[in-house]
Amino acid sequence: CDMNISPPFSSVEVLYRSENFLVVNKPFDVVLNWDDPSRTDTLQHLLCKRFPDLVDESLKHNFRFVHRLDYSTSGPVCIALNKKAAGHAGKAFCQKQVIKKYLALVRGHIKEDHLSVDKAIGELPAPDAPFPMCVEGTPGCQLPRPAVTQLRVAERGSYEGQPATKVLLTPVTGRRHQLRVHCQSIGHPIVGDYTYSSHQDTTPYRMMLHAQKLHIPLKGEVIDIETDDPFVTTFDPQWQRSES
Repeated sequence: CDMNISPPFSSVEVLYRSENFLVVNKPFDVVLNWDDPSRTDTLQHLLCKRFPDLVDESLKHNFRFVHRLDYSTSGPVCIALNKKAAGHAGKAFCQKQVIKKYLALVRGHIKEDHLSVDKAIGELPAPDAPFPMCVEGTPGCQLPRPAVTQLRVAERGSYEGQPATKVLLTPVTGRRHQLRVHCQSIGHPIVGDYTYSSHQDTTPYRMMLHAQKLHIPLKGEVIDIETDDPFVTTFDPQWQRSES
């Protein structure tokens, strides 16, 4: 960590801390880490500034990130504070014991209150592809792997005067960009998702995807985090909930 360089944001909210784990609320539009040490717009650099005593110089990125969130996604990120804790948390993820739930605003009104989106996700490797990931059946989609997302409608309303729906998303599998790809595939892309709107949805100040809940059951310690809903009218008046 270069402690003389300040990242472009000032603080990070601590959601949980114990002898073995630290959970922080990652801001949106922040990457976890970079291989380039000169990059300071990272959660790694923010943690270096806030917790210099937790920096492990033997690690390439100074911290043991248990899991990842996309650059545009906000919410809880868990960091293991020692090798043994990292192993236990990794085992919980591998054994599918971890529960993650996300809040999102999507374009349009979803008619159903509940949906199970069961569409395999693959890659679009072509350099001129409009987005990196795709659902099976998309022309050029390669190596599709099973992917399932549970969707529940929380509220219907409007964003920027256009129909929008607030949804709770529970990924059953963990494919890259899974929630974004699945929402796009059912005709309801996430508000502000520049990539999966074919670079059309540019007016929102952020992509409206937030990891709200993280539950990691461990022997002797259960990490159970639930964060506030950031998609509320008092914070962003562009979102208006329907009365009915």
